[in-house]
Amino acid sequence: MAAKLSLKLSNKSPRQAIKKLPASLELPADATVEDAKQAVARQSGISDFNRIGLFDPETKKILKNRKALVRDEAGVVRAGELVVKDLGPQIAWRTVFVIEYFGPILFHVLVPLLRPYIYSFGSWAYKNETETPMSQVQWLLFALFNLHFLKREYETMFVHKFSANTMPAFNIFRNSAFYWLLAGLMCSVDIYRPGSSSDRNDLVLLDYLGIGLFAVCEVCNWIVHQHLASLRKPGGTERGIPNCIGSNLVTSPNYMFEVLAWVGVILISRSFAVVMFIATGTFYMRSWSRGKERALRKEFGDRYKAKRYTMLPGLI
Repeated sequence: MAAKLSLKLSNKSPRQAIKKLPASLELPADATVEDAKQAVARQSGISDFNRIGLFDPETKKILKNRKALVRDEAGVVRAGELVVKDLGPQIAWRTVFVIEYFGPILFHVLVPLLRPYIYSFGSWAYKNETETPMSQVQWLLFALFNLHFLKREYETMFVHKFSANTMPAFNIFRNSAFYWLLAGLMCSVDIYRPGSSSDRNDLVLLDYLGIGLFAVCEVCNWIVHQHLASLRKPGGTERGIPNCIGSNLVTSPNYMFEVLAWVGVILISRSFAVVMFIATGTFYMRSWSRGKERALRKEFGDRYKAKRYTMLPGLI
């Protein structure tokens, strides 16, 4: 008869307590964290097991790797206990990204369509689109923004592999605000207004440099995303050591090429709104890339060649 793993269960937070939480749980010796979550949900009468958060009783940290064996969680085994919390309604990570990237596409379509109504006041006022049509550079930026975010939507649907199933549903508003408000609303309103720095018909050397930088870095970013996806099996959570274009320079070459592609857009648009968008994005990506560097060093040790810069060579 196969060995069993018996654990006490306790609620982490009175506010998010699971009312029908059993006092203990018996699991197969080879049970994963996800198996334990499913068992707790089943016995507690909760339909979506993704709502269940399991925590180490010693470190108080959530058990993130859903494919990890419970028996390998040292703090859990020593205490003979799992701490449980109801994480609330959940939403799939893939759905989160689809919604996030839809915002900029929506705004960069609606603002050009509604220009006569949006800019019908003050110094921006004009009578109709015939008198002040979108310039060649504005249409170019329209294409670049939409190409970028359509690419991101495709990658979300068909390329990326997520280590976590879901996230708290309420966080969708916080996560989407960055893309909807900065990349979408702020950038589109500034770029497409009459008299903006993008309201030009003649392309100069700086514009062509921006186009080239955007095109090359978008292709490189695509290559990196394909490579990173290949490091993880479908449904898996394993991490691999990146070995692709740019990975000899920084921990996260996908972030490096992302930022450089937007530098190309800045060269073309000369828009402070675009600068604000990518500066804010760089702040977040800096933190994520450093987290990835720490995780790779911890997991692979001497097998991984530590990087001094995690995102931008010589800077971050």
